Amino acid sequence: MAKALKLPVVDLASTDRLATADSIREACVDCGFFYLVNHGVNEQLWQKVLEGNKLFFSLPIEVKMKLARKEHRGYTPLYAENLDPSSSSKGDSKESFYIGPLDEVTGPVCLNQWPSEEIIPGWRSTMEDYYKQVLLAGERLIQLIALSLNLSENFFHDVGAFNPPNGFLRLLHYPGELGSSNEEIYGASAHSDYGMITLLATDGIGGLQICRDKFNRPQIWEDVQHIPGAFIVNIGDMMERWTNCLFRSTLHRVMPTGQERHSMAFFLDPNPDCVVECLKSCCNESNPPRYPPIRSGDYLQERLKATYGFEG
Repeated sequence: MAKALKLPVVDLASTDRLATADSIREACVDCGFFYLVNHGVNEQLWQKVLEGNKLFFSLPIEVKMKLARKEHRGYTPLYAENLDPSSSSKGDSKESFYIGPLDEVTGPVCLNQWPSEEIIPGWRSTMEDYYKQVLLAGERLIQLIALSLNLSENFFHDVGAFNPPNGFLRLLHYPGELGSSNEEIYGASAHSDYGMITLLATDGIGGLQICRDKFNRPQIWEDVQHIPGAFIVNIGDMMERWTNCLFRSTLHRVMPTGQERHSMAFFLDPNPDCVVECLKSCCNESNPPRYPPIRSGDYLQERLKATYGFEG
């Protein structure tokens, strides 16, 4: 039985921005996770998206597979992803649906895929509204993260990270009943996220755990509790790279609880052309940069290819 972890709570509406930035820095250095409250995402919309999440994943598999994942958008079925092949050969017991940047058009084609209005009326507009609100909250949070790193609050905008941003909304469903297996089954096996930050909303069902020290053996896992209306925010590998490992991209996983679980993860990543290189405030002669500069898009493609076996 994992023990419950007490994470800091960051208030995005606080008028004391420097104190808020200090609390973010402490959280990101310590464990890379915190709660975000007063983030501006409408509570009614939050619930509407959660209901839309449940409606989509309750559709017959043949309907969902018509929207099968292409160019990292659309539906991914159960066991199609394995975030930690060393722990399980079967794959993770979750299904998901990816929604990419809303205004992105490549050639004559818009890459996002949507169930038809006849199948789920108003589903697309609900998800687009939620995407826009979470993106706005994420960009406000990034300003505070910049302050926490002793940078101008507009630093990440000035270096082109959000011109435009590369946000992805991932709807997730973890089934309650999994059947028998000869090996341990994970909802999401141990991993760290790839990008800058992740803003996670859940239905309140548990299962999320983090491991603050990935080099410890045995690994110690702690439960992340649900706070109604709060995002669970975590630092991704790209932000860890940007900060020269000052901010921690922490291992986390989702364990089956015997109950269905629905969640919505918003991955806020930089524009693919943005160059990620060690921040001057995070290195010196005794602590030189650990990683060479890299284009954000190249880095993410490398990671996705390692996860799915092919690009996108």
